Amino acid sequence: MAELPDVEAYLAALRPRLLGERLDAVRLNNPFLLRTVKPPIRDAEGRAVVALRRVGKRIAIGFDGDLWIVLHLMIAGRLHWKATGAKLATRRDLAAFDFADGTLTLTEAGTKRRASVHVVEGETALAALDPGGIEPLECDLAAFAAALIEGNHTVKRALTDPHRISGIGNAYSDEILHAARLSPVTRARALSEDAMERLYRATQDTLTRWRDKLCAEAAACFPEKVTAFRPDMAVHGRYGKPCPDCGTAIQRIRYADNETNYCPRCQTEGRVLADRSLSRLLKGDWPRTIEELERP
Repeated sequence: MAELPDVEAYLAALRPRLLGERLDAVRLNNPFLLRTVKPPIRDAEGRAVVALRRVGKRIAIGFDGDLWIVLHLMIAGRLHWKATGAKLATRRDLAAFDFADGTLTLTEAGTKRRASVHVVEGETALAALDPGGIEPLECDLAAFAAALIEGNHTVKRALTDPHRISGIGNAYSDEILHAARLSPVTRARALSEDAMERLYRATQDTLTRWRDKLCAEAAACFPEKVTAFRPDMAVHGRYGKPCPDCGTAIQRIRYADNETNYCPRCQTEGRVLADRSLSRLLKGDWPRTIEELERP
């Protein structure tokens, strides 16, 4: 799933291409992509782009007249910048937004259609699409701690709950917890003051580092290979590979649509967290579907 650093990279690539440009046409290849009826998406045609904004894990494109097209890529949705009038040739090609100097296309791999487009009018309607979590790069330690312990959840679940913390998903929560040297199944309310501060610092450092890295790459070329699995990540997607800090094999917990990666030496005092023994804990702490997790 595109998370805060990935969405910011897309925005960095889109701003010089879209700001001030008029949307000539919208083409939809899958009617189920569009989740709203009023205002109609055709109302955006002929209007100029005046703003680009991140709303949680969503990309909001603002047009004159306070009209917004909001894209949620979910797990497999991706954006591409192509020559003007690029064809929607396959079932993966869900939508195209035609501008004078290029076409922005939205694709989605796989058979599950989770990506979505909403069209809303006004700031109030736009805000209704925001799950409401605090911005992790803008809050202080006290606000971060208050959001994290609001529900009696594991730190992994609390970090990825968009109603508490904005923009963090499966990939970067793994990286944050490894940097903070915390077990993913520790209850947030059980964290000591020192552990909470480590988690706060790790959250800010990890997200800032990856945001800056990906935005720098996006300044050179449009981000065509957005992925949750990057070779220079410490633990996420690295099951069985050595921890970059201690060399211990990275382990994983799998439940429903989610996989958590961690280092047993750096994070769990040498203990391997068995999937079966944790099933009851995770069942009560983690949504079974991505849609449930991402609901506003």
